[in-house]
Amino acid sequence: MSAQSSAANAGTIDVGGDLTVNRLGFGAMRITGDGIWGQPRDRDEAKKVLRRAVELGVNFIDTADSYGPDVSEELIGEALAPYADDLVIATKGGLTRGGPNQWSPDGRPEHLREALEGSLRKLKVDTIALYQFHRPDPKVPIEESLGAISELKAEGKIRHVGVSNFTEDQLRVAQRITPIVSIQNRYNVDDRGSESLVDLCEQESIVFLPWAPIQNLDGNATIEAVAKKYDSTPRQIVLAWLLARSSAILPIPGTGSVGHLEDNIAAAAIKLTPQEVSDITQNS
Repeated sequence: MSAQSSAANAGTIDVGGDLTVNRLGFGAMRITGDGIWGQPRDRDEAKKVLRRAVELGVNFIDTADSYGPDVSEELIGEALAPYADDLVIATKGGLTRGGPNQWSPDGRPEHLREALEGSLRKLKVDTIALYQFHRPDPKVPIEESLGAISELKAEGKIRHVGVSNFTEDQLRVAQRITPIVSIQNRYNVDDRGSESLVDLCEQESIVFLPWAPIQNLDGNATIEAVAKKYDSTPRQIVLAWLLARSSAILPIPGTGSVGHLEDNIAAAAIKLTPQEVSDITQNS
């Protein structure tokens, strides 16, 4: 990896109009145990990953109270607090955990308030810079869930509000309750179900955070050919593709390995041509 590799090579993006961050962040889901459950095998290594991310210019870290649960937020607080002035820690609430790889929505106002208060304690902050509703709960109207989050924002405990795993119709409901500055949905070269939302985000100056940004790369001849041209890996090429796909996209690849982290950050320096972006888009 080049000594000059930095998340700053991806350029910057504004979150909520007043938080400027480098356009390659870090997703802190995989610093927990297997199945995103419990403690990591090596807590010190997990903290090294977080600190190395910041050293490499990452100033946007995405987490959630359900990662562990609690573990990811606790590690971030232990490793990085007190935070640098330009470091944005975004978290999410609205899912509960029954065990490894088990996720259940809970959008009740009382749960969201409890989750938010817990996140403040674990992250060691007074205000969450970006708080995202993790997933709509079919048992609770979106108006009630977002209403509770809007109240917490009015209390000064949340600076900006985002949503995750939302459709456009659900987004419009949320926007009637409180300004929405980000959407976090699954999106990668192999799964572009949120394509229209990416375009909407670009039009409305909303940040799009793609989860699972690196998926199903085996045997993709187009990506492999582009990777060979840039003397890089397919993982780096799909991250570069996301950066080139839309100026609204803020990729947040996650890992529990310092080596993988460094490889991911190196993708920020890869500038694909419009033709390469088109070829990858059409052949994936």
